[in-house]
Amino acid sequence: MEFKDVVRERYSCKKYTGKHVEPEKIEAILAAGRLAPTAKNLQEQHIYVVQSDEMLAKIDSVTPCRYGAPTVLVVAFDKNNVFTYPGERKDSGDEDATIVATHMILAAADEGVNSCWVNFFDPDKAAEALGLPENEEILMLMDLGYAAEEGGPLANHGSRKPLAETVTYI
Repeated sequence: MEFKDVVRERYSCKKYTGKHVEPEKIEAILAAGRLAPTAKNLQEQHIYVVQSDEMLAKIDSVTPCRYGAPTVLVVAFDKNNVFTYPGERKDSGDEDATIVATHMILAAADEGVNSCWVNFFDPDKAAEALGLPENEEILMLMDLGYAAEEGGPLANHGSRKPLAETVTYI
């Protein structure tokens, strides 16, 4: 698929079939995330692939937003291995994990796999439920699967503000 088609057609899926994503497609999605740039090439991301009934139940205990996806990627980062920017107010953790997650969401679309970026959860409760190490912080959960027939894009999916409202040349 052409990149412009991937970004135009991809949407946040809110209803999945029970069909599992093929291992080779998951590997391609994970490989795309591995190629994402990170500050100073620290590669502080850690991706957890959640597929067992037991672990999916733990995801369900911290968010109502799995929507029946048979796979959830937990995108986390090592908060002890980040680059701190000048001014000491920001570091690269959220930013780098976001780039990794975006690569994977777009790769999923390219593989014909639907996804949804989930941030409706308490990261500390999710980390505790999943037994993640204390040095890791969860950025987001990514539902992966195949859309149910009634699981298409929301009605406002194609609505975008004109560039003049969101871009300023200075």
